[in-house]
Amino acid sequence: MRAYQQIYAKGGDLVLLAMVSAGAEVIADGNIHAYAPLRGRALAGARGDTRARIFTYSMEAELVSVAGVYRTIEQDLPHSIKGKPTQVFLENERLVMTALGE
Repeated sequence: MRAYQQIYAKGGDLVLLAMVSAGAEVIADGNIHAYAPLRGRALAGARGDTRARIFTYSMEAELVSVAGVYRTIEQDLPHSIKGKPTQVFLENERLVMTALGE
């Protein structure tokens, strides 16, 4: 996806096989599965699904959100997830980002 493009998966999950460039935005009412680097903005659970998750092959996002709870990535990501397979989910109304496969 190129910068400034937007994709919205209404009523379900969004599966991405290509990189999401910085400035691009992906939105899903369900989960987001990015099997390439995620560099733009990803918003899962857009209609309030607190069970939604974001899965990415390479975490490099500018902003992530689940059910309206968001986090901007203004500083470098922790080394434990930067550029690595990562999942993002809500736990006790807070966003949690954890590496996958470790």
